[in-house]
Amino acid sequence: MEAAEARRAVAAAMSTASELDLAVDDAIVLSDSNRLVIRLTPCDIVARVTPMAHFASAEREVELVRRLAQMDSPVAALDARVEPRVFVHGGFKIAMWAYFEPVESRRLPSAEYAQALARLHAGLRRIEVTTSHFMDRVAATQRDVASRDVTPDLADADRALLANTLRDLGRSIVNRRAPEQLLHGEPHPGNILNTKNGPLFIDFENTAHGPVEYDLAWVPSEVSQHYLDADQDLVGECRGVVLAIVAAHRWSRGDQHPSGRESGAAFLHVLRDGPPWPALDDVIW
Repeated sequence: MEAAEARRAVAAAMSTASELDLAVDDAIVLSDSNRLVIRLTPCDIVARVTPMAHFASAEREVELVRRLAQMDSPVAALDARVEPRVFVHGGFKIAMWAYFEPVESRRLPSAEYAQALARLHAGLRRIEVTTSHFMDRVAATQRDVASRDVTPDLADADRALLANTLRDLGRSIVNRRAPEQLLHGEPHPGNILNTKNGPLFIDFENTAHGPVEYDLAWVPSEVSQHYLDADQDLVGECRGVVLAIVAAHRWSRGDQHPSGRESGAAFLHVLRDGPPWPALDDVIW
C-alpha cells in the first residue's frame, strides 16, 4: 500500500478492535502488499485489512477458512473472541484472525509441508464454493502482458516470451484434463506458518479451481516430490505458468515488491532457458 493508505488501514484496524472491546495499544505490520496484515497488541489479534476496491473477496476467505477450521484442516483460524465476519471501517474491509507464535528454531521439513498441503486439499474437496478457475488468472496475466499501460517497461522480446509461455503451457495443461478441485491458489512458503500447533496455511485470497499440481507449482521442489500421487510432469508445466505469472507482476507499473526489477529480470532469465522449470524458491523473488 501507499504510505498514506497504510496509515489509514492501521488506524481502521485499531479502531475496529477497540470497538470490539479488545485491548489495543500498538500495531505491528507483518505484511504490506495489496492488503495490510497487522498484529494488534496486547490483544494479540492479526488484522487483515483490505481496500474496498480490492479484487479478492474478504467475505469468501473468512467463510472458507471458518469451514476448513471446523474440519480440523491446517489453517490459521479466525480469532474466537470476535464474530467470524468481515468488518467495514474507513473504506477498508477488516477480518480478525488468531495470532500464532512462529517456531523459528527449525525449518519446516518438506515431508511435513507436503502432508499439511495434502490435508488442506482433502478439506477443500469437501467444500463447494463459487470461485474462479486458475486459467482465469492466466488470462488476466495475458492481458497485463499485452498492455503497455500495465507493463510499460517490458521489452518486446520479453513481452512475446511471457505471452507465448502463458498461451502454450496453459493450453497444454488444460488439454491434460487432470482432475480438478478447489485449491489454495498460492501455498508458497510465505503462506504457511510453522507454529507450535503445526504448519498452518494463511492467505486464501487467490483460491481457485484447478488440478492440485497447480498448487504444487508454488511450493519448493522437495515438497512437491513428497506429495503422493502428483503428476510431476504436470507440476513442471504449472511451474512454468507460475513463473510467468510472477514475472508479469514484477514488471507491472504498480508493483511494489521489495525485489523489484531484479527478480523480474531473474524470472525472465529462467523462462528463456526453458524447461525443466525451477521452483519459485530457486529464483530471486
